[in-house]
Amino acid sequence: MKLRKSERKQAKIKMALQGSAGSGKTMSALLLAKGLTNDNLSKVAVIDTENGSSDLYAHLGNYSVLNMQPPYTPEKYIQAINICLEAGMECIIIDSISHCWDELLDFHSKLPGNSFTNWNKVTPRQKAFVDKILQSPAHFIATMRTKQDYVLNQKNGKYVPEKVGLKAVQRDGVEYEFTLVFDIDSKHFATASKDRTNLFNGKPEFMISTATGKRILEWCNAPSSQEDVLKRINECLSISELMKLYKEFPQFQQPLNAQYQSKKQQLENLVKPENFSSNGISKSTPQSGE
Repeated sequence: MKLRKSERKQAKIKMALQGSAGSGKTMSALLLAKGLTNDNLSKVAVIDTENGSSDLYAHLGNYSVLNMQPPYTPEKYIQAINICLEAGMECIIIDSISHCWDELLDFHSKLPGNSFTNWNKVTPRQKAFVDKILQSPAHFIATMRTKQDYVLNQKNGKYVPEKVGLKAVQRDGVEYEFTLVFDIDSKHFATASKDRTNLFNGKPEFMISTATGKRILEWCNAPSSQEDVLKRINECLSISELMKLYKEFPQFQQPLNAQYQSKKQQLENLVKPENFSSNGISKSTPQSGE
């Protein structure tokens, strides 16, 4: 074991979209994937358990589809993920992971013996499936169906069920495994119920677009060290680009202040009229023979 300083590494987003039927989960997932691959849908694969619903959006681009058939076992999902990874896919959509949980619940109900101890035969299979998503070197977007959730409250000496909102059809707590979770309503508006990127936390509802995926990709590719930011300072081609970088990483504003100021002065000198001759060539540009 070795103690080291924390560092921000390039990440592969693991996110979930949850919503009722018709909320637009599949379309939203494809738009996110398009942004996450910089408009290159040929690097996107959809593992489809929704009777081919992903093919309805083929007009978006040439993404790949892997149609799964029952039984929707965790092992079958893992096999499908491996096929996508071997094909070099950069973003994998699983539409949806609710079928996996339905399959495990059915498996559990048919086991003989003690219901409680039988979960020992279910949990490792569920964990292997979730771990495969989390540990794979690709972006993942998992969709989950939601259903009405109820609790029992006591009234007049009797317990009666009361609605308490929507709940994802998956194992309780699975949403905590993902970096980002969007809740999508019947009007296709999304809000972040979990957001470790802090890009959408506390923000008003919005409609998911390709631009949303690109924002997430920028977060995934964010510099992990002062050296990375310094490299990006040197690569800036305009003051507006430099200012955007300055605001994006406040933790490096003070340590790299001199470098920011030097680059700003350099960019300002490039656009000063007195630095250009009448033929439009910068006086500071070395000429042949110099």
